[in-house]
Amino acid sequence: MTTPRVAFVLEQTLGHVTHAANLRALVGASDEIRPVFAPIEYEVDGWPARVPGYGNWTVRAGIRARQAIRAIRRDGPIDAMFVHTQVPAILIPDVLRRIPTVVSLDATPIQYDELGEHYGHSTSGARTEHLKWRANRDCFAAARAVVTWAEWTKRGLVDRYEVPADKITVIPPGVDSRKWVASSERGVTDDAPVRVLFVGGDLARKGGLTLIDAVRRLRGAGVAVDLDLVTRDDVEPEPGTRVHHGVGPNSPGLIELYQRADVFCLPTLGDCLPMVLSEAGAVGLPLVSTDVGAISEIVRPERTGLLVPPNDPESLAAALGRLAGDPGMRRKLGDEARRVVTTEYDAATNARRLVSLLVAIAREPRAG
Repeated sequence: MTTPRVAFVLEQTLGHVTHAANLRALVGASDEIRPVFAPIEYEVDGWPARVPGYGNWTVRAGIRARQAIRAIRRDGPIDAMFVHTQVPAILIPDVLRRIPTVVSLDATPIQYDELGEHYGHSTSGARTEHLKWRANRDCFAAARAVVTWAEWTKRGLVDRYEVPADKITVIPPGVDSRKWVASSERGVTDDAPVRVLFVGGDLARKGGLTLIDAVRRLRGAGVAVDLDLVTRDDVEPEPGTRVHHGVGPNSPGLIELYQRADVFCLPTLGDCLPMVLSEAGAVGLPLVSTDVGAISEIVRPERTGLLVPPNDPESLAAALGRLAGDPGMRRKLGDEARRVVTTEYDAATNARRLVSLLVAIAREPRAG
């Protein structure tokens, strides 16, 4: 039996860039498939930016996906295809019907709309929104299978897009738990200032401003807190707060920052399932975040971390204060966070699950 040739059409925006890089590294090492990767870039400049309609990301992604698939097919047939996210797939339903395809997504379009104000995203009129809904519904219907990052996303597809539950497989984005490991030195100096780590490119949307406010409140109450902020945004310097720019995903410098921290905090205003939470859990950090999107599936209250309301520095300060004053609680939550991540969010394990799904649909008998 020949090894299936599988095309991976991967959106390159926000956290999907890291997800694509992880997939390339892990799926590329599989001997069960012959993968071919097609990154779908977001940026547009020059004369294409002036073409009517091309400034729309869905239109641009669909055109680029079609071009990439056509180029891959010149070198041989495609036995199966994986498209992440649904955005590059919406305008190629004919291709999805010809090639057995898995469409993958972190959030449904409606779920994204509900989080939209924090992404600078707005909805259109009722007629346009209905047309978008129908196009997405038809995309999911044309796919042979659908993969979601979370049960939250799966529920959104079943409840709002008429996707049968048995067509959906939940496979979260993973972290390389062999690389992201806990530091043996954490907890040795429990009388030192508690070290809080934040990782988020968009400081405001990810709740960084709320965190800075909460840390100032703690310091004002006499709680010793050191804060590390990994972000692309500028932050006014102040004692005990360090800002780190240009730290790349999966880089040794980033992993070291996680390993030197005592608590990971992402009080985001709008998110689906941020990969930084699984990274933090993998190194054994207790997690503090907000109950938005699918976050509660990994930040399990009093088990792997603590949840607070968005944009609530007082509640956030109280949660961080609890952890600052209780090293035993930090260790307990961090140990459980690592257990959850290594069993449910391990990248190698989840990549094997994805490969098995793709092999299965590639070998299904085709109609006609």
